[in-house]
Amino acid sequence: MSDPLPPPEPAPLSAPSSNPQSTAVLDRQQLEQPVEPGDHERFAHYVRKEKILTSALSGEPVKALCGKVWVPGRDPNKFPVCPICKEVYEGLRAPKDGDSGSDG
Repeated sequence: MSDPLPPPEPAPLSAPSSNPQSTAVLDRQQLEQPVEPGDHERFAHYVRKEKILTSALSGEPVKALCGKVWVPGRDPNKFPVCPICKEVYEGLRAPKDGDSGSDG
């Protein structure tokens, strides 16, 4: 049997160019996360408390004060608050969640 081959030598790095106007390009991999419908507007939305509890127990979607419908699953503290939900919560707009209750 013959001896195993040594590992290949890495390519030598090129010496810095003497031309001050030259540039170097670094390759880097970009990891893409799967895009879900509605991800283009990543906000934390306001939902009535009783609806959140019901959704947590049943897995059914909730409707935010702004009208967005989704199943909660992400940490809302990682996203900015939806400006429309905030206006509804502060009483500047009418809710679009189909509930006329005044508790927020």
